[in-house]
Amino acid sequence: MLNVSYLLFLCLAIFAVGDICAVLTKARLSSVFVALILFLIGFLTDFLPPDIITKARLGELGTWASVFIIFHMGTTINMGELIREWKTVVMSCLAMAAALVSVLLVIPLIGRQAALVSIPVVNGGIIATQIMVEGAAQKGMNLVAALGTIIYAVQKFVGTPPASFFGLKEAELVLAEFRKKKAEGALSHAVKTENKAKSGRTIYDVLGLDRYYTPFVCLGVTAFFSWAAYWLQAQTGGRVNYSIWALLLGAVTAQLHVVPEKILDKGKTVGLLNMAVFAAIIPSLASIEVKDLESLAFQTFVVFAAVLVGIYVFLYLLPTWKFIGSRNLTFGIAMAQLLGFPATYLIANEVAAAAAQNEEEREAVLKRIMPAYVVAGLASVTTVSIVVAGFLVNYL
Repeated sequence: MLNVSYLLFLCLAIFAVGDICAVLTKARLSSVFVALILFLIGFLTDFLPPDIITKARLGELGTWASVFIIFHMGTTINMGELIREWKTVVMSCLAMAAALVSVLLVIPLIGRQAALVSIPVVNGGIIATQIMVEGAAQKGMNLVAALGTIIYAVQKFVGTPPASFFGLKEAELVLAEFRKKKAEGALSHAVKTENKAKSGRTIYDVLGLDRYYTPFVCLGVTAFFSWAAYWLQAQTGGRVNYSIWALLLGAVTAQLHVVPEKILDKGKTVGLLNMAVFAAIIPSLASIEVKDLESLAFQTFVVFAAVLVGIYVFLYLLPTWKFIGSRNLTFGIAMAQLLGFPATYLIANEVAAAAAQNEEEREAVLKRIMPAYVVAGLASVTTVSIVVAGFLVNYL
């Protein structure tokens, strides 16, 4: 048991170092990237045993944590916000389609399996990554699984610079118009705070269900719907992956106010389960040998080069951007699939702080950029990428 505790400590220490680096660099250095690099170095130098996740007893937790997290993510989907930002959602889907087509076009360079694994990872976040990595590993495609993990680790590095750059360009345009109108007296005040009226009392409120959702009840309810997701997968002959069902069940039950929004936050367990989901993709790194690094680096470069070029051509050069009305904002929305929430939220705040000279200007920039970046990040990571992963994993 002492060995288990020590290995668990090593795993959590590496995760902690990643978080500390992210805080120190204000998220410019991805905590995921740091942690995965440390694990990779540990495996290559034999400092860490290749089965450390299993020996630390995190493997069993990771096998069922993912469906819990997917259901939880479904309960975070704000349907009203998605409806208000419907153009952003559509553009986000177009950007993901552009990335999908771009990666498919480089199959002659990287191989079919590598392309199929890469697409959902590029399109989204940790859940899509885990679905594809586990799917590849179960079929003995260890290097392909490792590629998915590496792409997930570096995608924020690829997405952050263009999201910030084009966000700043959009902020400059917003501020130029804002300052002009203010100088002409066209604005009674720079930024108006919108008061959002709360909807009427729901059954959830009337019955006082909130007090019954203790941590154990939240876990029990999540477990029930997780089981239901697997049952529905079986009823469809495996054609519709459990991840898609879990996401739909979470969104519908939260929208109907049957369960609380962010149910695992309510149950105070989301942090532990997120860690378990993260840990589940670590074993794919243990199969990497030094001789594999060159080919993996080449495949990673080709995937991201294809994605950036494809998005630039399809959404920036072609008139597709006119659907949103701004080339800059369109490219920022497209990069959200590489970043996800809350990275898109942090970048929007950083852009506003860098461009604005006072609080009024900052609010003007945020009003333009924040909804688009946040909704695009949520739509890609919490919804579309999981659907794409649930579909493509069947074709590995």
